[in-house]
Amino acid sequence: MLCMLYMHHSEAPKRARNKAIRRYSEEQETVMVTSQILHVNIPTSTGHLEGILKPEEPGVQPRYTSIVCHPHPLYGGTMHNKVVFKVAQTLQEEDIPALRFNFRGVGRSIGTYDEGRGEMDDVRYALEFMSRRYPGIPIIIAGFSFGSYVGLRVGANDDRVQAMIGLGVPARWFEGNTLQGCHKPKLIIHGTKDDTAPYDLTVQWFEQVPAPKSMVAIEGADHFFQGRLDEVQAIVSRFLQTI
Repeated sequence: MLCMLYMHHSEAPKRARNKAIRRYSEEQETVMVTSQILHVNIPTSTGHLEGILKPEEPGVQPRYTSIVCHPHPLYGGTMHNKVVFKVAQTLQEEDIPALRFNFRGVGRSIGTYDEGRGEMDDVRYALEFMSRRYPGIPIIIAGFSFGSYVGLRVGANDDRVQAMIGLGVPARWFEGNTLQGCHKPKLIIHGTKDDTAPYDLTVQWFEQVPAPKSMVAIEGADHFFQGRLDEVQAIVSRFLQTI
């Protein structure tokens, strides 16, 4: 059963840091092709991030590209997470190239966990990678759990991002940051039985988030949407038709 709701402790990214991100992203990225999937190394200031990009089909001019951010690195989160994979798959089915990547310290990505600060830079590196590969094409940022925390915060302040999707959003981590000033389309998907990111807290946070926005509650779903990923995909697909 679905229920629809319509309704900072965050510094603006430092100019010097953004320049550094662009500079390191100008280095030659490493790409390996396997069955229509690109295994990529996203350049960073300390090395690279490991990623997987499903590009557009031949002859297709994408209207958007996308980045999907994975859950918490210290609790087993990787770009191979089922929620992340299913969201990326939905984007791909809508002819939207989708990049999944591992945050620093995960898999073959260089670096160590940085409590969200460095991981937000990782999102910026991924944005730079996609904007260089697809110049001028707007980007959708999606994230699950921790990935929504860093992805939404970066996406709210980056003009290249034109829409955002958050799943299992951990509202208490935002510490009062309700994405004020961000008037990009936003979709939040949450399970009512989420015991990791309590549903009631996310509803309270969402009420303060500026429009345009929509929140879809999946009745009885847990944090990982176990057994409900088909519903998640259908919700994401419907949102994509509106932007």
